[in-house]
Amino acid sequence: MAVANTANTASKAQGKPRGSYAKTGMKRLAILDAALAVFANGGYRAGSLREVAAHVGMSEAGLLHHFPNKSTLLSAVLAHRDDHAGRLVPMDGDDPIATLRGLVDLARYNASIPGVVALYCTLSAEGTSPDHPAHDYFVRRYASTRGRLERTFGLLVERGEVHEGFSAHSAASMTIALMDGLQVQWLLAPESVDMADELRAFLSGLLGRPL
Repeated sequence: MAVANTANTASKAQGKPRGSYAKTGMKRLAILDAALAVFANGGYRAGSLREVAAHVGMSEAGLLHHFPNKSTLLSAVLAHRDDHAGRLVPMDGDDPIATLRGLVDLARYNASIPGVVALYCTLSAEGTSPDHPAHDYFVRRYASTRGRLERTFGLLVERGEVHEGFSAHSAASMTIALMDGLQVQWLLAPESVDMADELRAFLSGLLGRPL
């Protein structure tokens, strides 16, 4: 009986942290979702930690327990956004056409979240300054995205499915530039630009056939 009680006690002791960790993870996700909404609505500089905390029904001190400062929260929010985008675009698979179609799907999805797109465009421009809290994030993100798209277009170049004269590097760089540029144009005049259609047309031109 003593052994059984000890086992039960150990089981409960082991179960408690798991539940605690799960709740912590859920709370962090709630904070990230709230921060993304706050920053997208009013901008990163105007959005306060107190406002984010209020969205999830906690104190600012409680929020700081999960994210020690605003710049740390911003980095986590941007990574959180990337995680969601990554589910739409299979960047690391062996089907490059699926990756390109995923980019078109991402452009179409972005048209449904103008506040987030505006936040991204603003931060990416501000982040060119080395002392901006998002600077390192965008340096890493562009390098990573360009590298992964180079791999995608490299597979297509090997198959002879990209117009001659376009290297994998140039195709990747142009695709990123087009997507970023389309976002700015769309924010300024959403009725005149369809990001998904324009991206699909560009990628179809690179392939020499409809995507």
